[in-house]
Amino acid sequence: MGNRYVEMGLSAPVNVTWEVTYACNLTCVHCLSDSGKKRQGELTTDECMRVIDDLSEAKVFQLNIGGGEPFARPDFLDLMDYAHSKGIVTCISTNGTLIDEEVAKRLDHKLVYIQVSLDGATARSNDAIRGKGSYDKVIKALEHLGKRDLEVSINTVLTKLSFPELNKMTELAVKFGAKSRVSRFRPSGRGKDAWSHLNVTREQMVEFSGWLSRHLDVSTGDSFFSVKTEERRTLGLNMCGACKLTCCISPAGGLYPCAFLQEPEFLAGRFPGDSLSELWESSPVFHSFRRLEIKSCESCQRFDLCHGGCPAIAYHTQRKLGIPDPGCLANCVSVKKNISDTGLGEGFGTAMV
Repeated sequence: MGNRYVEMGLSAPVNVTWEVTYACNLTCVHCLSDSGKKRQGELTTDECMRVIDDLSEAKVFQLNIGGGEPFARPDFLDLMDYAHSKGIVTCISTNGTLIDEEVAKRLDHKLVYIQVSLDGATARSNDAIRGKGSYDKVIKALEHLGKRDLEVSINTVLTKLSFPELNKMTELAVKFGAKSRVSRFRPSGRGKDAWSHLNVTREQMVEFSGWLSRHLDVSTGDSFFSVKTEERRTLGLNMCGACKLTCCISPAGGLYPCAFLQEPEFLAGRFPGDSLSELWESSPVFHSFRRLEIKSCESCQRFDLCHGGCPAIAYHTQRKLGIPDPGCLANCVSVKKNISDTGLGEGFGTAMV
């Protein structure tokens, strides 16, 4: 099945997520990569440019840039300029706190999309997740970005704290001429420690599913296909795109199926040095993901809406692949019994009953 994607013409991923650094000026409690300080082994400027050369040769259309905080890299804007010179579109995920008027001006480029993180409609709710003073800095960044010819979205991670403020978050986005986006909370990085008290309940997830069906202008962009409704069916991918449409490069140059599975067992190669085109076609890790089937989900009436959900959440909660997404609305209660030994089961106490 793996070669099928090459035979169909998909000789490279449509987009690549690239976490360019572990460094970050914030310490968000749900951080997927446990970012904070720059770590030994991060790619140098020259090595990053060689990676961009390889992605360009593979004809990758878009780079989804994250971290850490991308703007914490002193050379980040130079790297973006280099990617743009190769015709690569960049979607930059940032906490926004380092964007001033000059940075916003330099970002004013037709190949740039900006996604600013905000986890609450007020300083009180946001700063409880992202740190004191972060809300005011993000609002200032949105003001700077609003003066430029840029497509900006405000991204919110769905948690118990942000759930009650979803309507206010969409209103805030409208105020700044931005789009709204909601991302799924996953138990990776520091999110493992915050999972039990921040993950939404099953009742909240059901409500959120209905909310999404009423707010078709709100993007999800990730594995919320597990709660997708018929109304949103045509708005995006309804299956995991890891190793099929996308993959991830770590700050140290490791190649992985996705940003949430940067574990040693999923390492497919290392940049610079390896070729993305060759790994995309021949990596055993990637072939394994393309063959991944969740048999227990195939008889479900919602299978064509989610195809088993997010493998990363299944892995982090149960240390297995090929099993149902624990957060799926139609998932069987018996899954709850399998996660008690992981140390993450408490977060599903209300989500699975």
